[in-house]
Amino acid sequence: MENCLVKVTDAGSEITSTIIGHYHETIYKVEYLIKTNQNWETVFVEINSQHSNQTDLMRFEGDGKGNWMSNGKKADQFNGCIDVDISLTPFTNTLPIRRLNLGQNQTQEIRVIYCDLLERQIKSVQQRYTCLSKTKYRYENVPKDFEVTIEVDESGLVVDYPSLFVRTAALKSNYHWNNLSNNEAD
Repeated sequence: MENCLVKVTDAGSEITSTIIGHYHETIYKVEYLIKTNQNWETVFVEINSQHSNQTDLMRFEGDGKGNWMSNGKKADQFNGCIDVDISLTPFTNTLPIRRLNLGQNQTQEIRVIYCDLLERQIKSVQQRYTCLSKTKYRYENVPKDFEVTIEVDESGLVVDYPSLFVRTAALKSNYHWNNLSNNEAD
């Protein structure tokens, strides 16, 4: 189960999310924060994960052009990666979909920072996106060991990722917490 909040402004987007689930009969919790610039190029990622009595905190800071720092140190192994893919959420498919802005039948191969939090693996991988229509994209791992057609809404947010994720509810709001004083928020 995921509760994902997406805030888009003229300067970029900020995504905050909490994911809970179970894996190998153990409960896990993941909280992440992703920031992009106005072109949907990822510039900041922070992931706090709790699983099997272990807590991991990782932070990636980038320039939106594929140059990264990880937990304050240069991370050359991720050079050329613009997007991040967190295996526990379909939201991270939205990042390249929005950034690439592909026309129908256009294909683009990309490198991403792939985060398999339950297996505790972070690595650079190749992926390919093909726009099939305004609401359907083919996603492939390269080399081709996994392929799926995902459905998105008008904002590029995943609605259906067959056999893994399905959106059960969505709420659009112009509500701003920072417009309220502490007493009004109670």
